[in-house]
Amino acid sequence: MSGLPAQPAVRHVRVLAAPPVRPAPLDLGDPAGAAGAVRLTDRYVERDGRPWFPVMGEYHFSRDEPEQWETELRKMRSGGVGVVATYLLWILHEEDRGHVRWDGACDVRRFVRTAGRVGLDVVLRIGPWAHGETRNGGFPDWLQALPVAHRTNDPAYVDLVRGWYTAIAEQVRDLMHPGGPVVGIQVDNELYDQPEHLATLRDLAEEAGLRVPLWLATGWGGAELPPGRVLPVYAGYSDGFWEESSTGWPEFGATHYVFSTVRDDLTVGADLRDGPATARAADTAADGAADPWPFATCELGGGMQVAYHRRPLVDADDVAALALTKLGSGSAWQGYYLYHGSTQVLGERSTTQESHATGYPNDLPLRDYDFWAPLGSAGQQRPHFHALRRQHLFLQAFGADLATYPVVLPPGGASGDDVRWSVRGDGERGYLFVNNHQPAAAPLADVDGVRFDVDLGDHRVTVPVAPGTLRAGVAAAWPLRQPFGTVPALTVPAQPITSLETPDGPVVLFAATDGIDVELQIEGVPAAAVSGATTRQEGALVIATPDAAPGLAAEVVVGGTTLVFLPPDLADAVWKGTIGGRESLVLWRGSGWFDGDSFRVEADAADRTIDVLPGLVPGGPAAVPGEGSRFTRYAVPGEEVTRPLPAPRFDAVVAPVRTGGSAGRLSAPADADFAALTPVRVPVPDDVFADAERVLLRLDWTGDAMRVHAGETLIADQFWSGRAFDVDLTPHREQIAAEGLWLRAFAWSPAAGVHVDPRVRPAGEAPVLEVRSASVRVVRTRALR
Repeated sequence: MSGLPAQPAVRHVRVLAAPPVRPAPLDLGDPAGAAGAVRLTDRYVERDGRPWFPVMGEYHFSRDEPEQWETELRKMRSGGVGVVATYLLWILHEEDRGHVRWDGACDVRRFVRTAGRVGLDVVLRIGPWAHGETRNGGFPDWLQALPVAHRTNDPAYVDLVRGWYTAIAEQVRDLMHPGGPVVGIQVDNELYDQPEHLATLRDLAEEAGLRVPLWLATGWGGAELPPGRVLPVYAGYSDGFWEESSTGWPEFGATHYVFSTVRDDLTVGADLRDGPATARAADTAADGAADPWPFATCELGGGMQVAYHRRPLVDADDVAALALTKLGSGSAWQGYYLYHGSTQVLGERSTTQESHATGYPNDLPLRDYDFWAPLGSAGQQRPHFHALRRQHLFLQAFGADLATYPVVLPPGGASGDDVRWSVRGDGERGYLFVNNHQPAAAPLADVDGVRFDVDLGDHRVTVPVAPGTLRAGVAAAWPLRQPFGTVPALTVPAQPITSLETPDGPVVLFAATDGIDVELQIEGVPAAAVSGATTRQEGALVIATPDAAPGLAAEVVVGGTTLVFLPPDLADAVWKGTIGGRESLVLWRGSGWFDGDSFRVEADAADRTIDVLPGLVPGGPAAVPGEGSRFTRYAVPGEEVTRPLPAPRFDAVVAPVRTGGSAGRLSAPADADFAALTPVRVPVPDDVFADAERVLLRLDWTGDAMRVHAGETLIADQFWSGRAFDVDLTPHREQIAAEGLWLRAFAWSPAAGVHVDPRVRPAGEAPVLEVRSASVRVVRTRALR
């Protein structure tokens, strides 16, 4: 028998009819019948009587320039985010007792109203203890020093919190849902053993006038929560700066790339818990499938912060695959931390970041809180911004159905197969999820002969039609007997992206799966009604293979519906929003966002094309020949936006090796260490700021730690992790012109024991401090209508 070809593994699940949906046993939600009512079932969030699949991104208003809020919020919405979550960091608002600030970057009212105008809902994370890598969790120093039992129902502490919540309510109580954008409030953060206190916090907030349908509390670490009073929200990170420098890829990371109904992650925040709490968390961790409320997340890692001792290098595909795995594990609410990077605030009295000097286990940068988020601290759109947008558009278009589907795992669960997969369905139709991606420290291999059998009630679906190769790195969701436009039921190994109603019928975009042929299984339509494909009849099914390879020309028309199959890279270029008063689809590979009634694109050195459906109004860019029949292609002329600068040169000085903090980990160089270095000036031409929306300094470098000063003012810093260093110079233009831009940096020392990803770690035993290139990028945009 050795000469016979290997038979594909049998991968089979049976999906039964979904049980009836019931109200969640939580004291949450708007009254039944209220306009736009937000309510909770045992499976999903409901809005205005329909399933609602929230996509939430964290963006800290107080850690950015108020002048940038609206643009950045519009970018978030253009990325498919519908809810913005934000901390109120008490230390920034009341650094001195009795002097509560709501001006400038602390103006929460302005931020919430801006979010509402942009079209975003808001979740306020009001603390009082917030974390966010803020010293004392955001407690002002005066509060931290008081002889009260912090984060308990100590009456003296509760009275202080009452004052804080009242101050917040005076700013935003009239902006609560319904009628306002604030749909939810999270009380405290990572509080594991004080359920009565969490209930008290909700009471205090409601007494102050903060009344919302959704009350949230972080549930990870086996947290004890007040019964019925809050919805637990969960986390999932691909790596963690809180691990030891000797740790490679943390063990917990793998759990987030395997489909599972376990919601909790005991490791997030574990470095700030004591032993008994950690042990209790392990005892109380449970399978989330038993929870009679939706699986909601608030901290899916949009990237990862770096600490001095440990500097993770998360890839874009790590973030996208983790997010998709949570969808296939039953998530009904995708929340990212951070979705938009930010900058730590220098207080009037001290810095605000966690550090060894303030008793924390980790030394964090003074300013850098970029997190390598999908949107960087200076608004940069990173590859995972685009990859996640593909998922978010899918949820906007099809999430209302997905949210209703329970999860079915294959026999054996996470360890039962060499392919990671799950199904969400209801006995008639559903989605099959596959994930064959893990971070570079533990990559997965191609899997040949992949095919799945799914019994949906009386229907057996086999997908793909012929066994295919599941490529390493693939993460996808495939529709099983789903309706699209006039197509009654479609099964295809390609991920739906979004759809658009047009006068010529619906257009639905799909992302092809690398290594798997696009073969459509169509039910309820005769082969004669299918064009743009080679067809054959197999029983009640029409099997159709597009005539063109994936791309805009891969159009399969079924009845009056056009199905377009795109390669993965082009699928990440899909946008959906309003242009010229019309809902539109855009294919644009660069940075951009919907700005009211236009699509705004960032200028680039290269000439590019943009494809739009429906076409733009006359008088804009010139139309050029394109692909397919539905989109119109336009030329977008490029312009030079990057100016090279002389690469700074440094002496390779190694930082002193010290340990400190509560865990005895490596400590960052101190202020005095940096002050002893010879500063190097970066010549920034004054004319780069002319007509610029932003000016970003980029340093491609290798070293240990760097600080950037405008004159004597520290404006940015970075612990090197293999990434380029981007610095927004725009807010400091006048100071740079008057006092110059200066760098101080320490060399990478292989002997120091700092963890840096092996893919970028310098070889050899000599210290390294090198800036390979320096440039300024001038950000300008143009509006397309």
